[in-house]
Amino acid sequence: MKMNTLAKGDVSVAQPETRRGGRPPAGTDPQKRQQILEGGGRVFSTLGFDAASMSDVAREARVSKATLYVYFQDKEHLFAAICAERRDRNIAELIAVLDTSAPLEQSLFAFGSQMLSRVSQPYVVAASRIVIGVAERMPEVGSEFFEAGAIRLANALAGFLEHHAARGELSLDDSFLAAAQFLELAQATVFRPRLYGVTKEPATEEEIRKVVGSAVRVFLAGYRRT
Repeated sequence: MKMNTLAKGDVSVAQPETRRGGRPPAGTDPQKRQQILEGGGRVFSTLGFDAASMSDVAREARVSKATLYVYFQDKEHLFAAICAERRDRNIAELIAVLDTSAPLEQSLFAFGSQMLSRVSQPYVVAASRIVIGVAERMPEVGSEFFEAGAIRLANALAGFLEHHAARGELSLDDSFLAAAQFLELAQATVFRPRLYGVTKEPATEEEIRKVVGSAVRVFLAGYRRT
């Protein structure tokens, strides 16, 4: 996208180039894109991915199909964009739970509980299935979700663990590996049954307390400095 640059003091502020009349170029209007994402989100939540059509989305979002295809080339890319928006919001909120001023065990339990509650939600499970399903023919979708989702979260947790290692609470050879191990421990017996359709409901509070509590104990038994 071409950018116009406006001087603002000593800082250059990039602005999207606009058409005559102040309208942004086709496919670049953030309000229109958000309108489509919100309409698409309602359609997918109501009908499910397989039953929903781009016509349904255009109707719900109150845009023409031509406009819809300017922003999203197909249903898979639209669904991926909707899921990415929710994912980014969820991960930002999860990272905020990693409070280095709180006791280590307390912070790990709070973080793991929030994470498990979110990944067991039906729309997260559905998004994971769709990404897996399209990753072979659209590897860029799978790669983007992995990097911006699992890797971003593991890196944030690794930084949190390194902080506690520097304080002498943990003994770490590989902070990223340790973070990935905790994330796996905190999902054990919960995420995969939902991914494969064995269980459809989100995890209960009792289930979360049991699984995450065990994950914290096992993790600290392996990494707490004695």
